Amino acid sequence: MSEQYDAIVVGSGITGGWAAKTLCEQGLKVLLLERGRELPHRSGYKNEMKSPWELPFRGEGDQALLDEHQAVQQHNIHLDEWTQDYWVKDSEHPYQTQNDTAFNWYRGYHLGGRSIMWGRQCYRWSDTDFEANVKDGYGTDWPVRYSDLESWYDKVEAFIGVSGAKENLPQLPDGQFQPPMALTPVETHMREHIAAHYPDRRLTIGRTANLTESKPEEGRAACQSRYICGRGCSYGAYFSTQSSTLPAAMATGNLTVKTDAVVETVDYDSELKRARGVTVINRLDKKRTQYAARMVFLCAGSFNSVALLQRSVSDAFPHGLANNSGVLGKYIMDHASTLGAASVVPGFNDHYYYGNRPTGIVIPRFVNMGEDKRAFLRGFSYQGGAYRPSWSRGRNMPGLGHAFKENLRQPGDWKFVLTTFAECLPRESNAISQNWQSKDADGLPVLNINFAFGKNEHDLLSAAKEEAAAMVAKAGGHVLFGSDRPNPGGSAIHEMGGARMGRDAKTSILNGYNQSHDVPNLFVTDGAAMASSACQNPSLTYMALTARAATYAAEQLRAGRV
Repeated sequence: MSEQYDAIVVGSGITGGWAAKTLCEQGLKVLLLERGRELPHRSGYKNEMKSPWELPFRGEGDQALLDEHQAVQQHNIHLDEWTQDYWVKDSEHPYQTQNDTAFNWYRGYHLGGRSIMWGRQCYRWSDTDFEANVKDGYGTDWPVRYSDLESWYDKVEAFIGVSGAKENLPQLPDGQFQPPMALTPVETHMREHIAAHYPDRRLTIGRTANLTESKPEEGRAACQSRYICGRGCSYGAYFSTQSSTLPAAMATGNLTVKTDAVVETVDYDSELKRARGVTVINRLDKKRTQYAARMVFLCAGSFNSVALLQRSVSDAFPHGLANNSGVLGKYIMDHASTLGAASVVPGFNDHYYYGNRPTGIVIPRFVNMGEDKRAFLRGFSYQGGAYRPSWSRGRNMPGLGHAFKENLRQPGDWKFVLTTFAECLPRESNAISQNWQSKDADGLPVLNINFAFGKNEHDLLSAAKEEAAAMVAKAGGHVLFGSDRPNPGGSAIHEMGGARMGRDAKTSILNGYNQSHDVPNLFVTDGAAMASSACQNPSLTYMALTARAATYAAEQLRAGRV
């Protein structure tokens, strides 16, 4: 072993940054490993301030190169010419799908990971979510409840800066919010009419990790309403590793960061029955180096953390490290998402809105809640919002000449859109595995993904389509289109599971502190740990679980228990 640390954190995204920050603030010497390139805050965001005419393809990108190198990534709504360098090249990092199923695996390999490009939606889970598995028998019982995470949600929200409105909803607990962003006139109209006709439903502004109040002590300014977040934000107006957790960790003097460090395996000591460190491939020169640590945190992204465990085989763990249960790689999930309703709302064309708000609206889950009982299990929520199309709508309109251009000088009619996010049941058949015969550009085995939505997800989306149309109609809108067909798995960019938490070591990988049942000094705190998916964005829960697990791990290390 070349170097010794108290803790190694694999991955520098949302959870890796939080693990590094928490462990460093606990006084531990931490090595943070990122497989991708260095991406410095501010100076690294090379396209942030560029206008379309400064780009060769005016923001659209070179379609021939996209088809060649980013055949999957280009389907991601967050990818354009400004941001395409943040997303991996599929030609260098391929994966396979089994049984003719589709799965879009969107990834970013650079310092900060997807914390640079994420959608920033931050929603707490409730006991409705944490108790679902044990109540309906799908999946293993969560070893935590809302009360276990409430204070950690508080800590995370206060630090990252989440703007939102308190609504006093049991299924979507309120948090430590900065002032909310404003609803548009049509959204206010929809909120009022939905509340009048459906007392159990609530339209509210999306809770987003975009500051509405500056945090000058952290060098972060309030959101400028540019809505170009995916390029990176020099103002630090939204939470990312670069703007928030990395500076905090570096300030302790306890952090070492190594980029271009592809972790090949977690190395296991069979005599001590502990992880002793990791083996790393340098992405640039392909040389291998071993790093030693007293404990290891996996925060590489759900599927990559699982893949790392599957690659880490030994005599003690021939089917993957920490896999005595045999469930490693199984029970993966992603939200079943689709466009529930796209509509036109007349009567508001004398109204507009300020700037480019970096969030939309959310209608939290209301089915299978209280007196609402359905034939399917669990529930769905909506995200979306109201807007007026700009001149760019002309790309899809017939027309030519002066009259056409004059028409485009005025904003289009108000549109109101609801996108459905439906809970995905944990199923053993949805799983990932290694293709040992095929390697990516870094020399790692290619991942096999076997994933399909089931009847319950289709029933959820069908109901969501009907309910969306009914709500829009009650408010005087006209639905143009709605779908009950899910986008391919992975499209929500909420892939999770594969190393699930649970109460029983025979049926799960991790305990209630994200600690391996089999390897006490190994922790997995990213989406791989999830035992169910709920129907709201999971990132805030990842961060709360990570802060909690890292604090616990530091305590256990000092006590000599790991």
